[in-house]
Amino acid sequence: MPDTLLNALKFFLIALIWLFFLRAMRAIWVEVREPVGSSGAAMPPGPGLAVDPPGYPAAPEGPRLAPSVTGRNIPTLHLAVIAPAEQADSFYELMGDESVIGRAAGCAVSVPDDTFVSHLHARIFMRGSQFWMEDLGSTNGSFVNSKKLTSPVPLRHGDRIQVGRTVLQVEK
Repeated sequence: MPDTLLNALKFFLIALIWLFFLRAMRAIWVEVREPVGSSGAAMPPGPGLAVDPPGYPAAPEGPRLAPSVTGRNIPTLHLAVIAPAEQADSFYELMGDESVIGRAAGCAVSVPDDTFVSHLHARIFMRGSQFWMEDLGSTNGSFVNSKKLTSPVPLRHGDRIQVGRTVLQVEK
């Protein structure tokens, strides 16, 4: 082989290695960074912030509360499966401050059969008295009412959540 071809292949291989390295660093950065709100300011994890960002009207009612063994009320959110058709009769009841949607076994909403869903795809969390959803850097993105999530959005009764091929409807 001519030396110029070998040099070109060598530089191409080096470029591919660098692209792989940068992609791996981006994946690590997405996992360890703090969630960022629509204003660009870092949000505290969990329920710490009670003020909604501009443009989002306040929720008409707070989340339902389930009584716990300790006597404290725990906020709950019900998600009904709309698609795929095989799972349309099932639903998820999310309780507490934070729940994760994904293919991993430890997720509150586990969809192991949907290969378009990342292991840790999206999270639903409490902020003030309202449930919010954000994408966790998934490959295929998360959608609420057919709009791709670029920042956390509040969830309301009737909202449709799509992760991969799975569609869920919010039923508070």
